[in-house]
Amino acid sequence: MAVYTPVSAEEIAALLARYEGTTPLVSAKGIAEGVENSNYLVDTEDHRYILTLYEKRVDKADLPFFLALIDHLADRGLPVPRALRDRDGVQIQEVAGRSACLIEFLPGVSLSHPTVPQARAAATIMGEMHRALEDFPLERPNSLGADAWAPLLARCGHDLDAIRPGLYDRLSRALDAVLPLWDRAAPRSVIHADLFPDNVLTLGDRVTGIIDFYFACSDVRLYDLAVMHGSWCFDAKGEHYDSAIGEALLQGYAAGFGLADGDRTALPVLAMGGCIRFALTRAWDWLNTPADALVVRKDPLAYVRRLDHYAQHGTALFR
Repeated sequence: MAVYTPVSAEEIAALLARYEGTTPLVSAKGIAEGVENSNYLVDTEDHRYILTLYEKRVDKADLPFFLALIDHLADRGLPVPRALRDRDGVQIQEVAGRSACLIEFLPGVSLSHPTVPQARAAATIMGEMHRALEDFPLERPNSLGADAWAPLLARCGHDLDAIRPGLYDRLSRALDAVLPLWDRAAPRSVIHADLFPDNVLTLGDRVTGIIDFYFACSDVRLYDLAVMHGSWCFDAKGEHYDSAIGEALLQGYAAGFGLADGDRTALPVLAMGGCIRFALTRAWDWLNTPADALVVRKDPLAYVRRLDHYAQHGTALFR
């Protein structure tokens, strides 16, 4: 469920009237995918748009960074959807009491079970995106980066053991193993930080869109690939690893940006860090989301299983 704020047809029609060349509203439908913001599919007589209302997890002060990032990538030919500007050049609107943007609609299907060619193509786009961001001038700290994991573990505390006995100790040991090896001097970049399959649009094997940049931040560049690897190579429960997808991701990224031997050596630790991040944030939501909330809680243990797999096999996976 990703429509937290209802918006009337009259409000959407009034928004459209602010933009040059828009035609009358035909329909508007809430989009169920996603968990952070409210999204509507908006159809006019001759165009389709996405209307995004930014909910509490997205800080209004961060929106100029996100929009500048998207514009930068689009200017360099990457398949990312721009937030449109109204007649006065304004991108960030207010709709139903929320900051909002009217966003270009990109064709394509959001992935759920990516194929090997789709994985290779998406990783190539990630590499090209990193190359395009080498001259991007803005930065944004990663509020969910390595420095945040120990404090978040402490906030969850031994309530984690209600999810699975011994979970607090398991994640504590993982932090003790990963943090001393976390190389903050490694090449840094602005990264997507959340390139799960459902944030990639495809038509066949061709990538038509990279979406949802609202976790984008400045961090270790290869951490982006590590997060992608963890989200693409396993089944939803984190029980089965697909080596063909893993190899396709490495091949694609190497084609788009390059992948040195030292990069491959760094990836196992970065992948374990990504597992810690998602296990902890999912656990926090699991413990703190009311049972009757309209948000589907995601299983943190799916990332603990990934963590165990990387701890056991990580070096071999990235050769």
